[in-house]
Amino acid sequence: MTIRTRFAPSPTGNVHIGNIRAAIYNWLFSRHGGGEFLLRIEDTDLERSTPAAVKTVLDSLAWLGLTYDGEPLFQSTQRAHHLEIAEMLLAKGAAYKEDKGGTGKGECIVFKMPGKDISFHDEVKGDLSKKAEDLKDFVIVRSDGSPVFHLGNVVDDITMGITHVIRGDDHVENTFKHVAMYEAIGAPAPKFAHLPMIVNAQGKPYSKRDGAAYVGEFQERGFLPEALFNSLALLGWSPGEDLEVMSREDMVKLFTLDRVRSAPSQLDMTKLLWMNGEHLKRRGPDEIAAGCQAAMERQGLWREGIDPAYFRAVVACMGERIRLYSDLGEQAAFFFNEEFPYDEKSVKKRLLKEGAIGILREELAALEATEPFTTAATDAALHALGERTGRQMGDLVHPVRVAVSGTGVGPGLFDMLATMGKERVLRRIRRTLSIYGG
Repeated sequence: MTIRTRFAPSPTGNVHIGNIRAAIYNWLFSRHGGGEFLLRIEDTDLERSTPAAVKTVLDSLAWLGLTYDGEPLFQSTQRAHHLEIAEMLLAKGAAYKEDKGGTGKGECIVFKMPGKDISFHDEVKGDLSKKAEDLKDFVIVRSDGSPVFHLGNVVDDITMGITHVIRGDDHVENTFKHVAMYEAIGAPAPKFAHLPMIVNAQGKPYSKRDGAAYVGEFQERGFLPEALFNSLALLGWSPGEDLEVMSREDMVKLFTLDRVRSAPSQLDMTKLLWMNGEHLKRRGPDEIAAGCQAAMERQGLWREGIDPAYFRAVVACMGERIRLYSDLGEQAAFFFNEEFPYDEKSVKKRLLKEGAIGILREELAALEATEPFTTAATDAALHALGERTGRQMGDLVHPVRVAVSGTGVGPGLFDMLATMGKERVLRRIRRTLSIYGG
């Protein structure tokens, strides 16, 4: 048997990370088993299923590397077949017509539940069952003649030869209905696996209120596709051996449904940023520099004339502080702006502290005499100043940091000084003394 899974989004807007997580699991499962991953566009809501909405789905899949086999099946093209199956169910007595609500606007087609308990084995949740009295008949064709989700979903999965339906556990109740429909149609049911919900810190379904919730938002913020893929894959699945940072190839080799947990999984943005930083480390320095430049251009922070070698040196200096490409512009714009602003709290705490300006003047003299202007040499120069004056390094480091960057936080001071270069450092210290030196 060839494994065939599918992703069946409704293209009605942005692609939620819960839906794309389901696509990732379907993709991993099919690729692990040497099977096929198919795409079905459930575009029966014609008002909302616009070409732009379809493009959003396709772009999200492409960005994440979720390649699908064959051409997408558009559910709207299957309407005649859906209605044909509905008529067949009527003929078999497995469905009946009813004027719902007594409106006189037409008759719905209602699927008749078989009047027996229904059970199925869930690949994640185990054996599930429901009593006959809790299984009510349900509409499969509306009074306007349009097929309902249940009918289209089951019929299309049969048409596509889907062997495994892997979807969110909000569909568990639907599955009892679908199992009955497979039996009534006379088709074998696929295996089902219902995935745990993605929740926020309060244990509620993760939504836009909790932060970025759509694939496009993570892309716009500068997350790497491989980092988002990796993070979402781990929301409910454990590869074992405490593995976390993995390539797609690693995950394909290790993915099995028996390692998918049934408990809800919390999206931790801090963990996601860490994951992005880890994947960023796997990229070459030129690629990282190009990504940071592109982000600064989008942020309106890029300036023509920035020396490429200096820019790459700044990126290297920031190192692991860069978890998103946008971090460079947000955290280190002072490297490229001689008229950088001063953070008021840092000035008050570090420069306006008693004796700080005097210390900064001594540091200026010490750095003027430093050659070569390297990380080790600037470190040695301030340590020597501390030994001569009896001052602690903390008293020396903070004033010069604020003087050259305008802020009290950033990369290692001596790496920062060496990266900026002697001329720039001295110019910035003099500027600071002219503003705050009295």
